[in-house]
Parts: sequence; C-alpha cells; structure tokens
Amino acid sequence: MESISDSSTSGASGSIDGAPETACICSTSTSRVGIIALFLCCRALGRPLVGSAAAVPRQPSCNPVRATGPQEPAPPAAAALLTVVLRSEDTIGLAAGRDEARPLRRRGHDVDEPSADEARRTNSGGAPSGHAPGRPGDVPHTRVAIVGAGFSGLGTAIRLLAAGRDDFVVLERAEDVGGTWRENDYPGAACDVMSLLYSYSFAPSTEWRRTFGTRSEILEYLRRTTDAFGLRPHIRFGHALERARWDDDRKLWHVTTSRGAWTADVLVLGTGYLSEPAVPDLPGLEGFEGTVVHSSRWDPTLDVRGKRVAVVGTGASAIQIIPSIQPDVASLTVYQRTPAWVAPKPDKAIGPGQLWLRRNVPGYQRFRREFNKRGREIVVGLMARPDLMRKTLQSSALAHLHATVPEGPLRDALTPDYVAGCKRVLFSNTYYQALTSPGVDVVAAGVDSVHGSSVLAGDDVRDVDVLVFATGFRSVERPVARLVEGADGRTLAEHWAGGASAYLGSTVAGFPNLFLVLGPNTALGHSSQTVMIEAQVGYLLSALRCMDDRSVAAFEVRTEVQDRFDAMLRRRFTGTVWEDGGCRSWYADASGRNPSVWPMTTARFARMTKSFVPSDYQLTTVSARARDLVTER
Repeated sequence: MESISDSSTSGASGSIDGAPETACICSTSTSRVGIIALFLCCRALGRPLVGSAAAVPRQPSCNPVRATGPQEPAPPAAAALLTVVLRSEDTIGLAAGRDEARPLRRRGHDVDEPSADEARRTNSGGAPSGHAPGRPGDVPHTRVAIVGAGFSGLGTAIRLLAAGRDDFVVLERAEDVGGTWRENDYPGAACDVMSLLYSYSFAPSTEWRRTFGTRSEILEYLRRTTDAFGLRPHIRFGHALERARWDDDRKLWHVTTSRGAWTADVLVLGTGYLSEPAVPDLPGLEGFEGTVVHSSRWDPTLDVRGKRVAVVGTGASAIQIIPSIQPDVASLTVYQRTPAWVAPKPDKAIGPGQLWLRRNVPGYQRFRREFNKRGREIVVGLMARPDLMRKTLQSSALAHLHATVPEGPLRDALTPDYVAGCKRVLFSNTYYQALTSPGVDVVAAGVDSVHGSSVLAGDDVRDVDVLVFATGFRSVERPVARLVEGADGRTLAEHWAGGASAYLGSTVAGFPNLFLVLGPNTALGHSSQTVMIEAQVGYLLSALRCMDDRSVAAFEVRTEVQDRFDAMLRRRFTGTVWEDGGCRSWYADASGRNPSVWPMTTARFARMTKSFVPSDYQLTTVSARARDLVTER
C-alpha cells in the first residue's frame, strides 16, 4: 500500500473514443465470415459495429515463439471476436454517481453454452464447482483458491469472472474486503499515489474527492467494486488461512482455514507484503502502564485529547498520524532513528470542472491515468543514478525542509545523510509544520526500553500516556510463507531462508500451481501497485489458458529460470540508490539483499508478464489413463 506503510495492464475491456456507449468492436484482421457473423449478432443486440485495427487486445494462451508441443486448434474466428466492449468509464457503473453496475461482458455470456474451462472439467468427470471426484464429499473443490480480499485478491477475482471463469473462491480472514486499507484506520491515513492511478484500470471511478484518496475513500471504492462485479458470493469471510499443502499425487492444493478445508487446482496468494505489523521487542513493553497501539491496528475508541503521546517511527504512517493528532494532544514526542526525505504533496480537492470532464468526456480519465503512469516512470531513471537523484527529487525535498523548518538543531536532525530513494520518499504538506509546533519534541534516537509509564531512549527519559508504534510491517519476512508447504514438504519460508525469490514475482520453484500477487521484488518506489497487480493477474490468466489448451495438471517454474531471473535483478540493483544510497531500509533483508523492490519500469514488467511461456516451466499433463482413473473414482 503506497502511503500507509513504512514502505510502501491490461484491462478486462477496451474502448474506442467516440464510439457509442456499447459497441461491437471489429478488428481489421477479422475474416469476412467473422465480420458477417459479428454484424448479425450486433444487429440482433441492437448495437452498432465499430471498426478498429486493434480493438480487442490479443491474449495468447501460450507464447507461440517459445511454446513447445502440439497446440489445440484455435476457436472459430466469429466466436473469438464476439465480444461486447464497454467504455472503461462505465465498466462498473461507478462513474457519475451511478449505483447500478454494468458488469464486464465475456465471450459466450449471451449463449447458453458452458465455457471451455467448464466443458473440460465436466467432460473429465469434474464439475464447475462443488465437490470433485475422488475427494472426500465434505471437502469442497474449486479451480482457483484466492487468499485475501484486498486489491490483489479482488483484482484477481474480477479478471477471472471477466474471462468467464467462475469456479473460484476468495478466502478472507476478516469480515470485510479491503486488505491493508481495511486494517489501517489510523488518523490521517491516505494514499500518496494519484487516485486515478491507484485504482483498477478496468474499474475507474469519478467519485474521488481529492487528488490523492483518503483511507475511507479507497476502502469505499473497494467495497463498491466488490458489489459492482458481484464478487460477494465467491468470498468466504472469516476464513483465515492456517495451512496450504501441495498434494503431488493428486496435483492439487489442500487448503485449511479457520472455518473449514478446501482443495484447489491453483492457489493464489493475494496477501501482499503489508499485512502483518512489525512491533519492536522492547524490554518492559508488556508492563507499560499506558495504552499501546500500532498504526495498522488502531483502536477507534482511543482518545488522545489532552494525553502525553509518543510516536515511534518516522515513516509513511507516522508522517500522517503526527499532523493529525498534534493539535489535540498535551505533548507529543517523536522517536526518530533515521530521518526521511519528505517532498511536498500536490494534493487538492477535485473541483466541479474536473468532475464534469471525468464524467462526460470519453477517454479523459483514461488519458490522465496513462499520463500519470508514464510520467512516473522517469523516476526509475533517477533511482538508477544517485547523482541525478541528488540534483532533482532530493534537491526539491531539501528545499521543502528548508522552507518549513528554521535553521537549527531540529532542521539538522531532520536532514537525511543518504540519497533520496534509498528509503521510500514520503510526501506531506503538514509533517514539518507539526514538528515545529509548541509541545512537540523530536528525539533523534530509537527507543531502548520501557519502564512503567516511562520511555527510555539513551539518556532521554519521558513519561507518556499513549505509545504509538508507526513501525511498519514484516514485509520482507512475509508470515504467510510459513503456512504454505511445497512439493518437498518444506514451507515457502524454509525455501526462502537464504532470501525470498520468485520468477516475475509470481511463481516459485518447488511450489506447483502456486501463484503470488505482489510477490518478491514487485514493490514500487515510484508508481502504483495496482499496475503491478493487473500485470500479474494477466499473467495468471495466460497460465490458466495454457493449462486448458494443453490439459496441464500442474505447472512449476524451472529452478534455472527462477535463478537466472533473480541474478538479472541483482545486476539491476548495482549502482542504484537502493544499493549505493547509503541507508538501511525495510526494502532489504538481514543480509542486505533486496527482495522487495522492482528496480525497472512498470512497462518493462508488463511486457515480461504479457504471456505465459511454457518453456519456462515444467508442465505435467493429464494423461488419458489418469483421466480415466479420475472418472472411475
């Protein structure tokens, strides 16, 4: 999550500017028979036919260049092109305050025929949902099990439905959707990425009230999107993952939750890296006589008015909490081990004129989103060159500090000695003002221990009533890795003992049919995580299509492919601000290795995940005899 942490591609539909609200899109590569069939269907639906050279993006199930083995014949051109495309602004009906959603249309939606995926499972003795042959009747089976109902899990579910795949379940430990935005309800919680970009490209909204969304806005967006796409019947709330074990004999996952068990062909971890809070193990903390709270577990009943409050940490959460509570507290002490580079935040309310453009000008929101996304890619070049970063973004942040904090000991304490970007660059217009307010002290040291109601940091001892930990998350450790067991019986955490690694941040050798969304090296220091999520979900869909086309029971990335990819990433870090910036950040693990950041552009990542390449994987196919055995059971 871009802003509330101390860290922190394609759409399912396309559109043509100037086309009617709904239109049948015809590519210039369409055969004459396909055009005639499409015209007749569109006429029956009462929708115009619009020509485009590339109206419907091609999504090959397997890379034709590197694919090996026989390929199944492609579906008829007319069926493949019978796609109704909606304007992206109207995809889920969030625009212009509409409550009713218009779901993404999928191939075959208007025809009473099973999808290819359903037909294959039914023909092989399976079922679109429910129980699978050969498995205990009280254990439901699903094609895809998704863990987590935040941006990653919901985005995966939406794209599955858009692709005509409804045999999936979303397992969510809480009683509501939202992920990290549900959990982080601290004062001032907001995003530092433009709202138009920090949202799904296939589910735009014109309801944003500010340039940068607040926590409540983002959470409401996720709730509306969930309802608009009809996801709730697929979500099992209160189902915390307890264990996931790969069964190499049956080629499926056994998934155990706090409220029951499932089996699944494919397991998707959409838990991200900002889910488990990091609380320092301080001597005497258990005996603290006041109130202790972590930013990601904020107590909504906590009243800080007139209290002596201490905030531990100066990361993305802290710079939002501090200005929000400072006017109300009796005194505020901020414990800072390392200062952060803080730049101005160009946030403002969205006026009536801007709202009118977003709601009424076709393609306007899409253009603004793409413009912002592409513009942010420039920052990657700066992060690759520390000398350029010093002259640009760092210079701007330093000017912001000097314009806000008078010369003296406080300014010195707030001036970092490392290159901007080595730690995440933060954005705030109120943080420095809060620190210079009466009753606020900055202690340039970490907390050593707690005794009674006193907090000790070196020679500094202060009595406080409320102790706030804005200390981020266990992002490198990824606690969920301890719950997932691979083909050799070892957990993902054990495999990652020497450093977390995943091919394209998505698949891990030794863990067949496991897919990670926002896995290792997918965090961004310059753009929106939604861009990475959409690219990875597209990659998953490509993998599922390849499984269908080739009757693949299991796919597992080759060890040498994963190792080669990881070695490429290590080379990319050389000479960058992350490696030569002169700091110690949450991006790195205990050995100094960076398993967190994607060091290239999001466009590069989108190209690399455009399609599933079979030769990168060990594919286990379902033999005719195996299918017979399944049917007999």
